[in-house]
Amino acid sequence: MEYALSECENRSRRVGNCPPQSLSECENKGIQVVTINPEMIAFAKKNSEFAQVLHSAELVIPDGVGIKLGMKLKGIDIEQVPGIEFSKKIIERCAQEGKKIGLLGAKEEVIQAAAANLKKEFPSLEITFQRNGYFQESEELEIIEKIKASGVKVLFVALGAPKQELFIAKYKENLQNMLLVGVGGSFDVWAGKVKRAPLIFRKCGCEWLYRVVTQPSRFKRIFPTLPLFLFEVIMEVRNKTNAQV
Repeated sequence: MEYALSECENRSRRVGNCPPQSLSECENKGIQVVTINPEMIAFAKKNSEFAQVLHSAELVIPDGVGIKLGMKLKGIDIEQVPGIEFSKKIIERCAQEGKKIGLLGAKEEVIQAAAANLKKEFPSLEITFQRNGYFQESEELEIIEKIKASGVKVLFVALGAPKQELFIAKYKENLQNMLLVGVGGSFDVWAGKVKRAPLIFRKCGCEWLYRVVTQPSRFKRIFPTLPLFLFEVIMEVRNKTNAQV
C-alpha cells in the first residue's frame, strides 16, 4: 500500500511528452490510476481500445486477489492493494495537506451520502466537485470544464469498469496536473449502502467470496473469469518452462 501511494507522489516516469520527473511536476496531462483485476484483463483481451487504455495508464495497481495469485504463479510476489483502501488513503492525505478532491459517478443519493460521510470522517477535507454518473456524452465537455474550474487535485471516478477507465483516458489530457482514479463501487461503500467484507475475509484474500455470497449477481462476473485467468497464467508458465528445457 505504501509503495503504491509513494508511486503516486514521487514516481519518475515519462508522461506524454513530459521528461522523466515526479508526477506532481508533470503538467502535460492527468495521471491515470487503474486498480486492475482479472475481469479487466479478460475484457482487454477482447477490446483493443481498453487494452490500450490499460497499457497507457500512468500507474496500475493490483486490486484483485486473482492478480496477486497470477503473479505468484509466475514467481513474482506482490502486495494486493484494494482500490477502496488505496483511495481512502489518498483522501486522508488530501485532507491533511489541504488538497481538494472531486467525486464523479454513482446515483445522486449515493454520491451525496458518500460526500457527507467522507466529510464526517475527515472534517478538513475539501470536496469542491461532485456529480452523479448519469449524463450523456454531449454533457461530458461541460463536466470536464466544471472539474477544471473546481481546482481539484484528485478526481475519483465511479462509473464502473471499463467505462470509468475509458472516460479518464479520454479526458486526462484536459485534466492537467490531476490524479484520476477509477474506483468502481467504492461510493456505495462510502455512502453506507454496501458493506465491505469482514476483516477476516479481507486478510485471507477472500473478499471476492463474501461479495459473491452477499451479492449473487456478481457470480457471473467473477466466474468463469477468475479461474480461466489463473488457468491461462498456469499454461503460460508451463509453456515458458517447457521452452527453456
